[in-house]
Amino acid sequence: QVQLVESGGGLVQAGGSLRLSCAFSGRTFSTYNMGWFRQAPGKEREFVAAITWSLDIIDYADSVRGRFTISRDGPKNTVYLQMSTLKPEDTAVYYCAAISTLGRTVGRGTLRSATSYDYWGQGTQVTVSS
Repeated sequence: QVQLVESGGGLVQAGGSLRLSCAFSGRTFSTYNMGWFRQAPGKEREFVAAITWSLDIIDYADSVRGRFTISRDGPKNTVYLQMSTLKPEDTAVYYCAAISTLGRTVGRGTLRSATSYDYWGQGTQVTVSS
């Protein structure tokens, strides 16, 4: 069983930065592709960014491209989301998620769909004040 634990959320002013971390445990990190999603009050969960184990796909939602950076550290079994130039509309609970690579090929479409993911973290709140 995979466990995902997010950290790094908080309150920040518009224009500021935060770095979210997601600690992965329970299985072999290099056999999982990783994603970040977010959910604002009253809205559906939406894709933010994803990264494959081989780094051949690094993908972003249009709303965050150029401001957010996803990365992963193999030895630390951790995936990060560096968020810069934050806007009030970035306010949401941010979730880390994992897709197993075993027995399947994963493309951008799969990585962008929340229903594709096998495991989820509990979420971390990000609030951007104007």
